[in-house]
Amino acid sequence: MESSELLTTNRKALTINLDQAKYGTFAEIGAGQEVARHFFQAGGAAGTVAKSISAYDMKFSDEIYGKTARYVSKERLGLMLNHEYNLLLERLREARGDRTEFFVFADTVAAKSFKGTNEAHGWMGVRFEATPNSTPSDIILHVRMVDKENILQQQALGIIGVNLVYGSFYYINDQDRFIKSLADNLGVDRIEVDMINFSGELFANVDNRLMSLKLVEYGLTNAVMFGPKGEVLQPSAVLYKKAIVVERGSFRPVTLVNEDMMRCALAQFLQEPALKGVDVVVLMEITMHNLLASGNIDHKDFLDRVDTLAAIGNNVLISNYLEFYRLTSYFRRYTKQMVGVAMGINNLLEVFNERYYENLDGGILESFGRLFKNLIKLYIYPMRKSAYDRYCLANPSECPVPMTGTSLHPLATDVWVNAINLQVQIHLRNLYAHLLENHYIAQIVGYDTNIMEIFSRDVLNTIQRGEPGWEAMVPAKAAAVIKERRLFGWKDSPAAQLQPVG
Repeated sequence: MESSELLTTNRKALTINLDQAKYGTFAEIGAGQEVARHFFQAGGAAGTVAKSISAYDMKFSDEIYGKTARYVSKERLGLMLNHEYNLLLERLREARGDRTEFFVFADTVAAKSFKGTNEAHGWMGVRFEATPNSTPSDIILHVRMVDKENILQQQALGIIGVNLVYGSFYYINDQDRFIKSLADNLGVDRIEVDMINFSGELFANVDNRLMSLKLVEYGLTNAVMFGPKGEVLQPSAVLYKKAIVVERGSFRPVTLVNEDMMRCALAQFLQEPALKGVDVVVLMEITMHNLLASGNIDHKDFLDRVDTLAAIGNNVLISNYLEFYRLTSYFRRYTKQMVGVAMGINNLLEVFNERYYENLDGGILESFGRLFKNLIKLYIYPMRKSAYDRYCLANPSECPVPMTGTSLHPLATDVWVNAINLQVQIHLRNLYAHLLENHYIAQIVGYDTNIMEIFSRDVLNTIQRGEPGWEAMVPAKAAAVIKERRLFGWKDSPAAQLQPVG
């Protein structure tokens, strides 16, 4: 039985060096040749390293790998892997191809510069053969270095590079173990992996969205992103210098209410003067807290949610940011543009629930200082009073002030609970009024009053019972995907099942 003992970085490098079948190239640009160094220091590197190269000079690098718009990019990494792997086959396949599993490790990295003003991040990947003369497969990562000093960033890159190569060879059939092993001898507080992609024949049955979810699940990152075609996206490539509007929800499944909330919020967001000439990214966000609501993550349920959101053309963000101020701080890594957050009344009540901020020295005031800093605005979707009363009955800690009777506010109504007539704790009302009057919080207008009784949990129950009528409560494209792929436990209605065939 294989030992569960954590292997040191040196031991991993030595194990590969002593594996006579493994032979390849290390191509590293930026932050030194930290990965290759571990293999040379471990001993026996002559049995593993065909070549080590570091083409730092841009002209040299362009001459070898060809030009790309950006040097630290996925495209650049792909050119490096292609060039070095083809070179291995060209020069060594005839001599040793029948007994060698060729591989290439490559990275292109921007560690902390001398001035210290740049983003410390990079792309790294490995192309490898599982058996001699087989079609190669790739594993690609995007990493962010958290250490403050250049030398520490270099060390971290060397360790995770060895972990990547070792895992590719020896944990190939256990992706969970592979992902966890990326943090071996490093921890999750020194380097972040916010994107991973498996490709090639070995990974034909691997869903990269699940692999990305595991990055969040195991603490290697706090957020991952998917595109409307189901592709894994690298967050900085999508969010860099963009304005962002985001809606948080369970989307189990996505409903017409979710769609209407984003439609209305986006229409108001685009009217903001600060957005003139600025590109806008729309995100639907699911928190890990929501995915873990039942105790454990149901991976099929997760994919069902992502598939239905993708069907209606949405980017999806999975985050570990329960508090909204942490989510907006995450966006500030990539952009200084305006961020709009679309939410329902229930989410707004959570924002004003002080128990979420007990870990902050400044409590709710500190959280709001972080949340509303730098062009942040909340767009609040209303709720029928009957629905609000049911919510408060089920969640009394979230509703300290029941909406009974008639509010004294002149714009209040007996029918709707909205951003204007919502009541919060007495000692927070002046704070709420300040945010409302200074336009940090805005009431959503133009909403569809005909869909206000639609709730995801009711739609889900109807789907799972095989009852008709739920299709009218979700976007048409989402309904089609649910039926086609039998998502969320969908089954034909009992009446349809009894219909004669032919």
